[in-house]
Amino acid sequence: MNDQALLRDKTKPAEDDRPVKLLCKDVWKVFGDGAKAFLSKHNGAPTSEDLNKAKLVGAVRQASLEVRRGENFIVMGLSGSGKSTLVRCLSRLIEPTWGTIELDGINLLKASPDELIEIRRHRMGMVFQHFALLPHLTVLENIAFPLSVQGVDRKTREERARKVIDLVGLDGREQFYPRELSGGQQQRVGIARSLAVEPEIWFLDEPFSALDPLIRREMQSELLRLQSVLKKTIVFITHDFDEAIRLADRVAIMKDGEIIQTGTPEELVLHPATDYVAEFTRDVQRAKVMSAARLMRPVLSSVEYGGTVKATDKVSTFSARIVGVRKNFLVTAADGRSVGEVTPDDVIDLLADRDQRQEAQA
Repeated sequence: MNDQALLRDKTKPAEDDRPVKLLCKDVWKVFGDGAKAFLSKHNGAPTSEDLNKAKLVGAVRQASLEVRRGENFIVMGLSGSGKSTLVRCLSRLIEPTWGTIELDGINLLKASPDELIEIRRHRMGMVFQHFALLPHLTVLENIAFPLSVQGVDRKTREERARKVIDLVGLDGREQFYPRELSGGQQQRVGIARSLAVEPEIWFLDEPFSALDPLIRREMQSELLRLQSVLKKTIVFITHDFDEAIRLADRVAIMKDGEIIQTGTPEELVLHPATDYVAEFTRDVQRAKVMSAARLMRPVLSSVEYGGTVKATDKVSTFSARIVGVRKNFLVTAADGRSVGEVTPDDVIDLLADRDQRQEAQA
């Protein structure tokens, strides 16, 4: 695509050519007697009225998503939206009532109990809000524990445990017990334990929600650092949109068991599909989600630039600099080509719109 085509098409998300790692199609989790027969009768597409008449509860309703290899995929929603139930269906910790779930083309719903155990032990990692560390085991022993369940010999499992201890920054605490650690350190142990099995896909269900705000932000930074090194496929559950903005490649928003919109944080904020998504994202600072590519204008050759930013950089990361120097910034593509420019006035207008919306809501 040439530079002008990029400018014309800058509101369109870039195609992601990474292969699909996890596929979820038309998945239901319905609680109540005869739920499976009920869904079969309605061909996997009952209405809310149908569910109510049958006195069934649809915790997850016809959920479909694709998670690509190496993607940070966030599933979010308020309490009771079905997000935690969905992630447990994806790993078959609870049995879906209907639908298709595939990991690298393997239908997990047709896997035998033994096959599923092997997949969970060797290909999946899981971290939950409650650390669930074994109090009588040291940090080293807690992290090595899933490897001992796999039958890995002691020397090998301790060597691997020490590697992930180094990776998550717990050096020197190998012989500490959980009670001797802070909340953030305990969560690092939980993360290290899930990484010890070298999973291909990583499920994290609100892993930081019980932490204090400062520690929570520290753990978000740690997750981003680990992902930059490990390139895992991540499915992360949260109810916090600020957390989603910081961590996500894409976000799926759930309400009443349904996925109502999936997209990048930028797409969700700028192009909400429903009133609910618009309300959900109303207080989000646009500068946090809008990229330079979205705000840029065509390049003017006579302009003296005050700096350079990448097309993918969020406006919030350079807003202070561009307003401070009062000069346009050049926007470059991943290969270094000049594709546009951002002006201080456009950045100020974007920030001012945020202030105006806050005043209107007051």
